[in-house]
Amino acid sequence: MLVLEHVCKSYREARTRRVVLDDVSLAIPRGEFVAVMGRSGTGKSTLLNLISGIDVADSGTISLDDTDLSALGERERTLKRRHAVGFVFQFFNLIPTLSVAENLMLPLELIGTPAGDARERVASMLHRVDLASRGESFPDRLSGGEQQRVAVARALIHEPDLVLADEPTGNLDAESGRSVLALLCDMSRDANKTLIIVTHSEEVAVRADRVLRIEDGRVHDTPPLRSEGP
Repeated sequence: MLVLEHVCKSYREARTRRVVLDDVSLAIPRGEFVAVMGRSGTGKSTLLNLISGIDVADSGTISLDDTDLSALGERERTLKRRHAVGFVFQFFNLIPTLSVAENLMLPLELIGTPAGDARERVASMLHRVDLASRGESFPDRLSGGEQQRVAVARALIHEPDLVLADEPTGNLDAESGRSVLALLCDMSRDANKTLIIVTHSEEVAVRADRVLRIEDGRVHDTPPLRSEGP
């Protein structure tokens, strides 16, 4: 369970303070797929940064599985994030000097997974994302869609409770975007992970259990979108 209670966040710009999130309270149960929508600059990425503990709120509390992130120091938040959170970014954020397999190995090494178990997990995950033959390749040898599939695999390989994705299809063509979205959603649902995706795409929102819209610093629950097919 992820719970936000009366969360506020603002930034100082020149001599003024801009409120990004204003008294946000919400609860997201384990296994739910939530799409976060809103105009550019409304605070969608800020919300993800607060939920993950990368950033801290000005006030209010954020609890992940009964751990109050706002009560933790920076190092404690980092350790919590390594174990409990997986990220998928718009621009992949793969390490270019590491092979595909090494990129997947890194989050496992950071949490102390034994080397033999880590190699088995990497091999299994590469098979799952249909990249079993590309483990020794470097990211710049892969297409955009392939790189994002590696990013999805990296986000899930350490079995986090929470998966956060910031415009994961925004840098892909339509076909690759649909493929990556299906992979991310299916793998998260199969493992009962909580999935929160920041997006401008209604195609993404149609698949969500719940849609949150950010406007004027407030987060509003809106009815989930549904396709108009038969």
